[in-house]
Amino acid sequence: MPSDNGTFGEHVTIPQESDDRLAPPATVVIFGASGDLTRRKLIPAIESLARHNRLTGQFAVVGVARTPMDDDQFVHAVLGDRGLSGMPQLAGAVRYIAGGYDDPETYKRLATVLDELDRDRGTAGNRIFYLSTPAEAFPLVINGLAGAGLHQAREDAFARLVIEKPYGHDEGSAKQLDATVHAAFDESQVFRIDHYLGKDTVQNVLALRFANAIFQPIWDRTWVDHVQITVAETLGVGTRGSFYEHAGAMRDIVQNHVLQVLALALMEPPASFSAEAVRNEKVKLLQAIRLPSGRAIDDIAVRGQYTRGGSRSELMAGYREEPGVDPLSRTETYAALRLDVDNWRWAGVPFYVRTGKRLPSRVTEVALQFQRPPHLPIPNRQLTELQPDALILRIQPDEGIALRFGAKVPGHSFRVRSASMDFSYDKTFREESPEAYERLLLDALIGDTTLFIRSDEVEQCWRIVDPILERWAEDTGPIPTYEAASWGPTEANRLIERSGRAWRNTVSRA
Repeated sequence: MPSDNGTFGEHVTIPQESDDRLAPPATVVIFGASGDLTRRKLIPAIESLARHNRLTGQFAVVGVARTPMDDDQFVHAVLGDRGLSGMPQLAGAVRYIAGGYDDPETYKRLATVLDELDRDRGTAGNRIFYLSTPAEAFPLVINGLAGAGLHQAREDAFARLVIEKPYGHDEGSAKQLDATVHAAFDESQVFRIDHYLGKDTVQNVLALRFANAIFQPIWDRTWVDHVQITVAETLGVGTRGSFYEHAGAMRDIVQNHVLQVLALALMEPPASFSAEAVRNEKVKLLQAIRLPSGRAIDDIAVRGQYTRGGSRSELMAGYREEPGVDPLSRTETYAALRLDVDNWRWAGVPFYVRTGKRLPSRVTEVALQFQRPPHLPIPNRQLTELQPDALILRIQPDEGIALRFGAKVPGHSFRVRSASMDFSYDKTFREESPEAYERLLLDALIGDTTLFIRSDEVEQCWRIVDPILERWAEDTGPIPTYEAASWGPTEANRLIERSGRAWRNTVSRA
C-alpha cells in the first residue's frame, strides 16, 4: 500500500541469503594488482565478502603486476595502515608476484605460489584469473597462463578468466581478442565483466518486469510511446584524458553499459532465470536493433564535446584543456542515439539513449513514457501541468522507481496535474546493498554467468555502434560542442524534437 507521503511500501527485512551464495575454496589472482581498480574496488569487494561470511577459510589472493613489491608491501599498498585487520582469516593468504606479463618466469612463479596455497590454505586448485590490466596486456596474460598450463583446471576444480572492459576497440579487434581467449579458455570459463550489471538497481529491472503481473501487459508498443535511457555524469575526464582519447563516450559507455541496460529493459521474458536463458533473450533483443547505415546515421546519432563552462565561482575546463587530451581532439564526450527495435513487441517505438560527461546531474535511469489517452473529456484549461504517464527506473543515485500519472488537484474546481508515487531502495529496505564488484566477484567464484557478457553479446553491441563510429571518423566537419554543466549540444535536442518529444532533464523527480 502507498504510504501517506506518496511512497510505495514500508520497511521490509528480507531473509538472509541461502548458503548456496557461499564462495567455494579458491584463489583469486589479480593481474594489474598495483592499479587503481584493485585498491578502490576489488580488494574492498573481497573485504566485504569476508565481513559478510561469504568466503571460507580456504581462500587466498595473489596480486601480479610489474611494480616491485613483496607481500607485506602489497598488503599495505591496497589496504593502507589497516592491513588485514578487517580480514583476519586471510592472514598469510595474500601474496604478490612482481614480473612482466610477457615473461614466462612470471607464470612459473605464479604456478609455484598457487601450488603452495593449495597445500597450505586448502584452496583446492580453484582459480579465478582477474584481468585488471590495460587492454593491450590481455593477450599477453592469456598466452602466459596457457603457456604455464594454468588455463586448465585439474579434475574437480575450476579455472576461470574474468576480463574487464574494454573488450576490443571495434568488432574486428573484439573478434581477435575472442580468438586469443578461446585458444586457451572455453567460453564457459570466461566471465566478461560490466560492473553496471552488478548493481542491485539494474537487476531490479528484471524483478520489476518479471515478478509483477501488472507491468507485463503494458510493456510493449501498444502502451509505450517511447523510452529514454540516460547515463549522465557531472565529472569531466580528469586524469583519464589519455585513455579517453582512444575511447570516447560511444566506446566507454554506450557499447557496454547503455546497451546492456537497454537489453534487460526490452528483452522478452526468459523461459527461466538460468544464466543461458537470460543471456539468450538479451542477444535476441540486440539482434533486433535496426542497424544504422550511411548518411542516415546523421539523422539518428549525435555527438558532442564539452567546452569551458559552469559559473564564475566554479569555472570548469573544456575537454581540450584537460591533461592528456589533444588540443585539436575530435573525441566525443557526449553521444545521443535513436534506436529502433524490429520485433513484434517494440516495432515503431523509438528508443532514445544518451550519455555524457560534464552534464548538470549525475543520473542513470530508464524512463518509459506511455501513450496519451486517446480522448480527454477534460477541457484544456483544467489540465494543470499534466504530462504523459511514465514509469522511471532510477539506477543511480537515489535508487528506486517512480510512477507518474494524472491526479485531481485538491480544491473546489476540477483540475488535473501530474503526480507521482515513489519507491526508494534506501527507505524501503534496511539491508545493505552490495557493491557491484562484490556481487560479480562472488558470482564468478560460484560460477554464475547470468550477469556476465557472452561472446555473441559483445559482437552484437559492436555491430550496432561500429557504423556510427565509422561515420563520425569520416566526418571532417566541426564536432558539436556544449558548455560544461549544460545538458549537451543543441543537435541532441533536435534529434528528439523531430518527433515532437523532449529529453527528461529534470532528473530528481518523476
